[in-house]
Amino acid sequence: MGYEESKIEGRNAVLEAFRSGKTIDKLFVLDGCQDGPVRSITREAKKHDTIIQYVAKERLDQLSETGGKHQGVIAICAAYEYAEVEDIMEAAKARGEAPFVFILDGIEDPHNLGAIIRTANQAGAHGVIIPKRRAVGLTPTVARTSAGAINYTPVAKVTNITNTMKELKDQGMWFVCADMDGTVMYDLNLTGPIGLVIGSEGDGVSALVKKNCDMVASIPMKGDIDSLNASVAAGVLAYEIVRQRMA
Repeated sequence: MGYEESKIEGRNAVLEAFRSGKTIDKLFVLDGCQDGPVRSITREAKKHDTIIQYVAKERLDQLSETGGKHQGVIAICAAYEYAEVEDIMEAAKARGEAPFVFILDGIEDPHNLGAIIRTANQAGAHGVIIPKRRAVGLTPTVARTSAGAINYTPVAKVTNITNTMKELKDQGMWFVCADMDGTVMYDLNLTGPIGLVIGSEGDGVSALVKKNCDMVASIPMKGDIDSLNASVAAGVLAYEIVRQRMA
């Protein structure tokens, strides 16, 4: 199937898209434009916690696919619908398995996100959770890189990763994050209901998210550089979790 990320232009079209419940990842608004219709649109965007970016007319014209007939607003719709965190937990329950979830803390490269979704599917994870801000969404590149896994592995988008982790802890989940200063992954008990936390490509897991993890795992490395690509690290740790769950 095709993976199209659509753009909606024009005030009425964008407003109706929000009101119809269409999944919109980002809203671009002409900087300084605050008339009634635009305020209505931004109110709807805030209700849905959509990222709003105020940009110059030149930027809107560049994004426009209608020859600049955007009326000061362009909405970017996701290539795929997002799931809810509850859907992921229900998937685990339906399979009679302890929940296994990937938590991604600020992955910005669509190729990494797509590869991680593919790994999550192959490792038997029940879903992937990503943040709404400072992270890539379900773009066509993500969908293509997932090699079809996006059709089978639910991806939830949440406002606050830390709060989501706390809510899942109340449901009995434990969390392990990847960090080279952690305990060697072979020495950790990674069985049971678990969330695997992978940090951003540049900065790794943020301090607050790391603080809310129950375990910090390191991957043994023998080479001359001190880190792995985010999607590779996710794969290595995921399959240590798979190994322990199968033991």
